Amino acid sequence: MNIVIVLNEIIPVLDYGGTERVIWYLGKELAKLGHKINFLVKDGSSCPFANVIFINRNKDIIAQIPDYVDIVHFNFRPANIQDIKKPYLITMHGNENSQVQFDLNTVFVSKNHANRYGSESYVHNGLDWDDFVKPDLNLKREYFHFLAKAAWRIKNVKGAIDVIEGTHREKLKVLGGVRFNFKMGWRFTFSSHVKFYGMVNDKKKSEILNRSKGLIFPVRWHEPFGLSIIESLFYGCPVFGTPYGSLPEIVQADVGFLTNKKSELINAIENYEEFSNKSCHEFALDNFNSKKMAVSYLEKYQRVLSNEKLNQIEPSLIEVQKEKFLDWS
Repeated sequence: MNIVIVLNEIIPVLDYGGTERVIWYLGKELAKLGHKINFLVKDGSSCPFANVIFINRNKDIIAQIPDYVDIVHFNFRPANIQDIKKPYLITMHGNENSQVQFDLNTVFVSKNHANRYGSESYVHNGLDWDDFVKPDLNLKREYFHFLAKAAWRIKNVKGAIDVIEGTHREKLKVLGGVRFNFKMGWRFTFSSHVKFYGMVNDKKKSEILNRSKGLIFPVRWHEPFGLSIIESLFYGCPVFGTPYGSLPEIVQADVGFLTNKKSELINAIENYEEFSNKSCHEFALDNFNSKKMAVSYLEKYQRVLSNEKLNQIEPSLIEVQKEKFLDWS
């Protein structure tokens, strides 16, 4: 199969970039399975296992789809998708808090993500764990960590800090944020229990996660998927978060604890040793690998090539979220 994957970003990504990582590993696995991969991406991109085509910003994106491909995999919604002549699907990676109607060939990134838009069409994200530093599950665990773009208030780094400060002696390392942040209303965090690392590269991230007791992830929105969750699990870290979005389907009872009550989360992380580092690692390895993701997308591709629609009706958000932040108390 000759496949073009379309993303309006630069690949490969060096630091932060969840969607870029996912589509990179999808293309890599599809190539290993014998398919011809083309990336239609921003200028400056490169890839050793695929043909790279640079997006021309002055030309309609649909007109830039090569004639020789069998199927097109968009990672955003083109404005004029009705003009495309090739079979296609669209992965929706984020949330849309309005009742706009999506294309019949839309794929979401978790079951919860799909269900909130009245759909059953989803594929879990996966990563190529061979690209990651192998964890040493025998290392001493010394602190907890927060891993997200902390400037986004929905990620609730303040909640994670409050949880740590509610424990007797636990420490927190924040990856993805800084102590002084203009974007959060002049937030300045002063706490001897918390250390900030900003955006870190893969090597530094693996070093920190491999000595962490667990991920504190009290998000206040419906998380579509959460790569930080599966990365943390891979390094043997149980997840302590809120029961929103995809978390209940990803964080099963033996690899984490979910609640929107701060006091309950504090109690859970003070008993983190009830969770097995080995079980967390194996759960991520088995369930959220890039080969499993690629095989699932191939099934979607085949359905589209058979002129089947992935949704019976156009997906649309069932209930608009009126509150800015989901409950956390």
